[in-house]
Amino acid sequence: MSLIDWQAKWIWNEGEESPRNQWWMFRKRFDITSREWGSAKLSITADSRYVLYINGKQVGRGPVRSWPSEQAFDTYEVGHLLKAGQENVISVLVMHFGTTNFCYVRGRGGLLAQLDILQNDKVLQSVRSDNSWKTAQYQAQDTRSPRISCQLPFTENIDGRLIEAEWVEVNYDDIRWEQAVEIGSVGMEPWTSLVPSEIPFLTEEPIQPTRVTSLKKVKGITWSTNIELRNHMQLESTNHANKVGFVGYIATIIRMESTAKVMLGFVYSTRNFGLCSIDGKHYHPHQFLAKGQEKYLELELTAGDHLFMMDVTDIDHGDGFHMGIDSEANVEIVSPIEHESPFITIGPFMTKEYINDEPHRNPFEKFRDPNSNDPIVRDFQGVLTISSIHELDRFKEWIRPIPLPLVSRADVFAHSIWNREEIATPVPTSFNEAIATAATPAIVPKYEDYDTQFIVDFGKEYSGFLEFEIEAAAGTVVDFYGFEYMNGDYRQEMYRMDNTLRYVTRNGYQKYISNVRRGLRYVMVTVRNMNSPVKIHRLRMIQSNYPVSEIGQFVSSDPLLNDIWEISRHTTKLCMEDTFVDCPTFEQTYWVGDSRNEALINYYLFGSLDIVKRCLKLVPPSKEVTPLYMSQVPSGWNNVIPNWTFFWAIACKEYYDQTEDIDFVQDMWPKVKYTLDYYLTHLNKDDLFSISAWNLLDWAPMDQPNEGVVTHQNMFLAKTLKEASTLADIAGDLQAKVDYEQAYSSLKAAINKALWSNEKNAYSDCIKRNGELSETYSMQTQVVAYVCDITDGERKKIIENYLVNPPSDFVQIGSPFISFFYYEALTKAGKHSFMLDDIRKNYGVMIEYGATTCWEMYPQRIGDEIDPRNLTRSHCHAWSAAPGYFLGKYVLGVSSAAPGWKKVIINPQPGDLDWAKGAVPLPNGGVVQVEWRKNDKQFTLHVDAPEEVEIEIKAPVDYELILN
Repeated sequence: MSLIDWQAKWIWNEGEESPRNQWWMFRKRFDITSREWGSAKLSITADSRYVLYINGKQVGRGPVRSWPSEQAFDTYEVGHLLKAGQENVISVLVMHFGTTNFCYVRGRGGLLAQLDILQNDKVLQSVRSDNSWKTAQYQAQDTRSPRISCQLPFTENIDGRLIEAEWVEVNYDDIRWEQAVEIGSVGMEPWTSLVPSEIPFLTEEPIQPTRVTSLKKVKGITWSTNIELRNHMQLESTNHANKVGFVGYIATIIRMESTAKVMLGFVYSTRNFGLCSIDGKHYHPHQFLAKGQEKYLELELTAGDHLFMMDVTDIDHGDGFHMGIDSEANVEIVSPIEHESPFITIGPFMTKEYINDEPHRNPFEKFRDPNSNDPIVRDFQGVLTISSIHELDRFKEWIRPIPLPLVSRADVFAHSIWNREEIATPVPTSFNEAIATAATPAIVPKYEDYDTQFIVDFGKEYSGFLEFEIEAAAGTVVDFYGFEYMNGDYRQEMYRMDNTLRYVTRNGYQKYISNVRRGLRYVMVTVRNMNSPVKIHRLRMIQSNYPVSEIGQFVSSDPLLNDIWEISRHTTKLCMEDTFVDCPTFEQTYWVGDSRNEALINYYLFGSLDIVKRCLKLVPPSKEVTPLYMSQVPSGWNNVIPNWTFFWAIACKEYYDQTEDIDFVQDMWPKVKYTLDYYLTHLNKDDLFSISAWNLLDWAPMDQPNEGVVTHQNMFLAKTLKEASTLADIAGDLQAKVDYEQAYSSLKAAINKALWSNEKNAYSDCIKRNGELSETYSMQTQVVAYVCDITDGERKKIIENYLVNPPSDFVQIGSPFISFFYYEALTKAGKHSFMLDDIRKNYGVMIEYGATTCWEMYPQRIGDEIDPRNLTRSHCHAWSAAPGYFLGKYVLGVSSAAPGWKKVIINPQPGDLDWAKGAVPLPNGGVVQVEWRKNDKQFTLHVDAPEEVEIEIKAPVDYELILN
């Protein structure tokens, strides 16, 4: 049965329509009257995510990310899990976010499920979600747990004492559960259409740790919290993921039982961290002790109440306000206004939502003007004159308690990286072996008056779900903190990302599988309140990614290149989830521009097509937000990077080249044309593309302002118009073909007329506001000019020379992302040896520092030396996996010469290698296998490919070809 005859109802509970961070359990018991059936298909979706069980067995997780108006659903074959003639149960855990992020646009809470038991496509029995289902809140998840980051939903803070593990079983007594509420039929808002998932289910592969790297006894800090200021300052910000600027203060009372020294700590102080006041005494940020992005202030407080205030005026994307206190004395945090929440804000005196494709202006400068006569400004400035709680009454119209759900009970991230005391101890061999093998339980070392903290290494970066089996007394607290990099005593902290899980044990043996995806290589485990021995029976990672076969292969005479290819493959695999993602840890976001390069790399490593097609189709629905299309989808951040839209259109053409899928082109062409026609309305009087947006290409110090004419964008637009003319031709839109060819020629001419400097013999990065060329010249802009065929004649020769002899006064290539285009330019110019040298140089550093995946950025340097504590932000970033593509395409020499790879050219470029061999997947199945070896002037080549593929072989220059 290919189509679902939906008879099920959307269901929810009687509570809030879209609550913040609530998990709900749903159950339906039913008898199966049939003794035999052909198949049993269960179709399901939920807002926001679900975990499905049949008769106690986990079936799957979902749905894949989607726009609410095109809500994705999954269909599982579950016949093997059903029991004929017996009672069965469907159980579903629904995790509703209640706030928009970079992977989810807020809808409302809901579950839709339908089980059809079939025989020869005839429905014998159907079980549908309706008001006969039972539901109860999953109380074990703390609804006050903080956001992971602005890109992602919430951390897990689980109280195992409240878990009823049997709730997924048939015999569980759900008599105390409430009846589910029918909220509508299929087609209701916001899920106006349902779309079946077009990709296979993600993998779940258990990965054991390799070792325990360190063991410490620690004393933790007294108290901490993470507060969602952004959602408090602008209430409607739960419905979008845009940046919010606000002006105001946060305040609380620090109540001391006795006079004592106190350490105030702010483990992420880059945002919402301004002038601090305690009882009217001011402390400037520079008076705090800085450690990384953390700041600390030590002072002595007397017994009694102390008014703490801080200016939190800033532009906030949702990073959270992290605050902690440590003292040997008893400390209590209480509200200055006798409210259940211990924190208030004074303000906001002003708020502003920032839409990315609008010009950024800072409206807050006037609040810093000491001579302002604006009464609101005067109120704002007057707040810091307060020295006691009694003076707050002057500002009562501005005071608002921060709702308790936005104030976390604890900041597990702070508790993980900030200890009062740490003492390293040797790791017992027996403990190390037990953690790594799970052959015997690992007994956690116990220290008098200390907690126990150890770090587990999984050997490589992985992404998915933590799983553990533990035996402990009730009330033992186990904190997990995942991170990507450490070297000796140095650990790179996950600032701006709360990659933690807190689990409070019930008594005895228990097993927990995390419901929140995370990426990591290392896990710090801190065991607190250990009143009796704790045994860890198992700790592992459930690796989850798009299911791929490792078809692409590469090995050569250079072990370094082999290692680089391997980390490129592992990186790409980890960044293939239900879409391509930028990274498996920090953001887990489908960035549209990144995915163009990821798709090409994937073609050579895995040959997967469905994920590429799905990603390309996710972009056009963002036209409901902007006709320019968004840079990451589906997302609540209204963010436009024009180049990312251009890369998307180019990727549509490249998908056709890979597959010869004309139906895809027919479907996508109107959507490509829609946005390109809108971009063309932004041509100025000089026929140049000029726009206000995030005009990004590289993190390097290029001149790429967010308003006006930016050269690389004009060039990529020109290339996109050229590719679009081909798509128009394939789609049969001959007029558009002509129009885009003319637009390409016109834009190319305008670029060469206005953006080339005869004085510098190069393209300037942009045109400044005064109409003059920028004095900044970058290799990035010259590379893009070459890749996009902007250069001709003498200028082309000049740029070709720059590719191998970059002028020292030009901005140099700044990230592996731009290296992809650099390698495109080098190979186009026939400079293959320079490409290999650059790969060895830049990716060799990653290997030297122990990388198992490709870094987001190249390391920072102090003079000529690499800064070992500033290597990169993300240690696994798919836009950096270029070698996985270029080594297969150019060193093996395998490339397509016709749509759908009906013809393949074998043209190896050996450089200084002695031999290489490998395989490249074909889009319709099968592989092209290549093995070559050079000796003096002879080049021995063996090629194996399916008979239906036409092969053209070209010998490397200056070599005699011997076919083997």
